[in-house]
Amino acid sequence: MHRLEEDQLAVWRAFVNAHATVIKRIEADLSDQRREPLTTYDVLVALYQSPDKKLRMSDLANKVVLTRSGLTRVIERLEREGLVERERTEEDRRGAFAVLTREGKREFLRTWPVYSEGIYNYFVSVLDEEERKAVEKALTKVSEALKKGEG
Repeated sequence: MHRLEEDQLAVWRAFVNAHATVIKRIEADLSDQRREPLTTYDVLVALYQSPDKKLRMSDLANKVVLTRSGLTRVIERLEREGLVERERTEEDRRGAFAVLTREGKREFLRTWPVYSEGIYNYFVSVLDEEERKAVEKALTKVSEALKKGEG
């Protein structure tokens, strides 16, 4: 077991606290503007950016920060709201696609300005260019190292 030094714990705490604070602020802005919460918006983004605005549920689960059961609940709610439809696959009776509806696309586009403003106000504007590059480089390095380990 590695003994963590105080500076190592400090960088971890700074990352966790900054993330939590920024997300909390953006969630509050979305709520104030009566927009979808970030977990839902994450699903809309993944579908919007996919070919034909649809993804297999298993592929969607790999693109969002939700558990599979959490994703199922979000998709069920989005279906009730008319933002997403589920479509059975021809080749696999158990498989299904999540498909972004026209209203889902509209909600995605209505939500983006609130979300992007939050990203800018609570994160981007606080850091200078050099700091942004360093944060991106460091977090990309962590992400890529962990992806290689999944292998």
